[in-house]
Amino acid sequence: MTKPTKPPKLRTARFALGVTVVALPLVLALLGPLFAGEPGPRTVSFAVDEGHWLGTDFVGRGVGQQVLHGGRPVVLTALAATALSYLVALPVGLAGALTHRRWLEELLMRPLDVLLAIPSLLLILLAATVFSPGAVGLALLVALVNVPDAARLVRAAATEAAARPAVEALRMQGETWWRTAVGYVGRSMLRTLAADAGTRLTGVLYLVATAAFLGVGVAPDAADWAVMVDRNRTGLFVQPWAVVVPALLIIALTTGTNLLFDAALANDRRSDRNRGTTRPDGTGTIRDRAKGEGRP
Repeated sequence: MTKPTKPPKLRTARFALGVTVVALPLVLALLGPLFAGEPGPRTVSFAVDEGHWLGTDFVGRGVGQQVLHGGRPVVLTALAATALSYLVALPVGLAGALTHRRWLEELLMRPLDVLLAIPSLLLILLAATVFSPGAVGLALLVALVNVPDAARLVRAAATEAAARPAVEALRMQGETWWRTAVGYVGRSMLRTLAADAGTRLTGVLYLVATAAFLGVGVAPDAADWAVMVDRNRTGLFVQPWAVVVPALLIIALTTGTNLLFDAALANDRRSDRNRGTTRPDGTGTIRDRAKGEGRP
């Protein structure tokens, strides 16, 4: 008995909703500085001026212009941190799963377990007390705290794929480690990695925004959505747009990203069901086997 699947219209609607939600913060983050123009003169703090369509912030700057400038640091730092974490986690996790040397697996994975035991935000704050990281330093720190979890996930997914008969067949044929790890095991993990990437990017955005909120990696008066939420919260009931607009943009970015990845994975699952589920050894599909055995 097959499980009921979601109607195609529902999946299409979810994908369209994800694109709609994430489009505005992404466009503002990537193209906003091009349209921000020159900064105007500072006026009264937390005021609704005719010259500033979203009012002013805690030092009298236009909120609209700060919003246009403030998305790029958050988005680029989060994307860089996510990419860097996988850049380290993938080779470490694959090596830990495919090696036949127990000591090498322990050497690769046990130090990551120590890092995993330390709360991510605490590790970032401890590092920030030793040196003052800029945007690049913040991206490296966030990537570092995400490597242990990502490497464990890669190792778990790779271990399952490495136990399949196809991998043993590749080894008996004398295939290189690279072709076995990347060509077969890596491709088998793509869906798992895609699902994790959506969740991890959301977590990275949270860490980057929280660190910026606490003043790590950015200047206290920087044009940054997270910094805007922190510095302008004292005037929330006087001039709410200075807090509400950047906060909503951060929420839209994380929510839209999750919706997009969820819709993409749903479409991928539907495509697999239409083709037939692939056998673990990669030699055919369940549908093909059923036909060969004379079943409809």
